[in-house]
Amino acid sequence: MSQLTVEIRPASERDAAQIADVHAIAWRGAYAGLIPHKSLQTMIARRHAGWWKRAIGRGTSVMVVDFGGAIAGYCTFGLNRARALPQDGEVYELYILPEYQGIGIGSRLFSAARASLRDLGCDGLVVWALEDNAMAVNFYLGHDGKDVAQGYETFEGKALRKLAFVWK
Repeated sequence: MSQLTVEIRPASERDAAQIADVHAIAWRGAYAGLIPHKSLQTMIARRHAGWWKRAIGRGTSVMVVDFGGAIAGYCTFGLNRARALPQDGEVYELYILPEYQGIGIGSRLFSAARASLRDLGCDGLVVWALEDNAMAVNFYLGHDGKDVAQGYETFEGKALRKLAFVWK
């Protein structure tokens, strides 16, 4: 009998190509039709395998969901970049391949990132999501995030509202 393992672990440089693939697929799924095509393609192209390898190599906090040897999702996190918000930690990105969504691995990855931030001494957490990204907004609301602030991201002259969700 074979056994499939699901492991949430820190990313290594050898994961870079798979993380780049997850990034491209997940971002197209989340943002096609929302972020203008040219901007979206440019952002995806910047995050190639070499970019991820360098980021991991210099100590960027990246966790992956290893689903039987295949990377099914990733999360990046660290110190809060929004000085106006008092939370110490921030989840910068959390993306799961579409075929793995809805089975709880995003929740497990989010919990693992929160635990890592607590272990680093971070008090509180913030996550930003585009308001029109209903899947992300519903995910964070479903995990008891409180919508406390807003901002805007502009792509090719198109301003998109983003929301800040926080946890104590």
